[in-house]
Amino acid sequence: MPAARDAQAVFATDLNLPGKRRGKVRDTYTLPRGGPGGEDAILMIASDRLSAFDVVMPTPIPGKGRLLTEIAAFWLRMIEAAGLGPTHLISTDDGRVPDSALTDSTGRAELQGRTTIGRKCVVVPVECVVRGYLEGSGWKDYQRTGSVCGVELPGGLRQCDRLPEPIFTPATKAEEGHDENIGFEAACEHAEAFGGRALIERLRERSLAIYRLASEHAASRGIILADTKFEFGLPLKDGRADVGAEPILIDEALTPDSSRFWPADAYEPGRSQASFDKQFVREYLEGLVASGSWDKTPPGPALPEHVVAGTLARYREARDRLLG
Repeated sequence: MPAARDAQAVFATDLNLPGKRRGKVRDTYTLPRGGPGGEDAILMIASDRLSAFDVVMPTPIPGKGRLLTEIAAFWLRMIEAAGLGPTHLISTDDGRVPDSALTDSTGRAELQGRTTIGRKCVVVPVECVVRGYLEGSGWKDYQRTGSVCGVELPGGLRQCDRLPEPIFTPATKAEEGHDENIGFEAACEHAEAFGGRALIERLRERSLAIYRLASEHAASRGIILADTKFEFGLPLKDGRADVGAEPILIDEALTPDSSRFWPADAYEPGRSQASFDKQFVREYLEGLVASGSWDKTPPGPALPEHVVAGTLARYREARDRLLG
């Protein structure tokens, strides 16, 4: 990926397309007749925005969106090839975005390498989190209760210890603010309109299978996949969710934005780990919180150059190792 292209950050896009929504990192649109059968599709453009503690930082990470798009597409294709279920991925070809959608602020150059065209689905309102190691909110839950999202764990585990087996720990999917860890039963209730228990059981099985596939591949490249989260949707039928249909893996998957990746050769339980993900930024921000300079609420603080460069270097190394 040319360095010159990475140097131009894309913080936001503005295409002449309907259905625009701005997420924490991605801008999404409806791409009329963009699906393989001429149906409408979802167009996702990965910006260089960075979110930490569910707050979008004002400083972009130049080229990050391209790295995320490349990594996510790699995993989605691997998941489909392994027969672990359908994904929403149709194409990453920005040439499928019509010229009429381009604007003065968002031309073809801003789309190149950042474009994902996906199948339109109704999103299941549950984050499917899989943990293979004890860190983050899972570590905090364990310290308080000896369990994570109601999953009982052995006593005496240390921070970042490998769990006896991967566990499924769902969370609520928040449009704004923090996602909240919930138990399996609560996840079934949240998804009642989409199939309830039967659906969540399928998503648990699917999520664990994908995690095992990805963690084995990552391990072969010297990387530990500590935990990750997935989003699923149901295909549309007559404009509504087709309850009972095969769930579809949507959005992005297994990137440094949604996963904890650790270098295996530096792994040592009992402490925080070196990482290829946003933990580098989180630790800088935690320092600001400790000094009273920030309180984890918007607006986020500007990031200094060494944090921007360090973050981008970690994302690039994750891409190079996983895809190389």
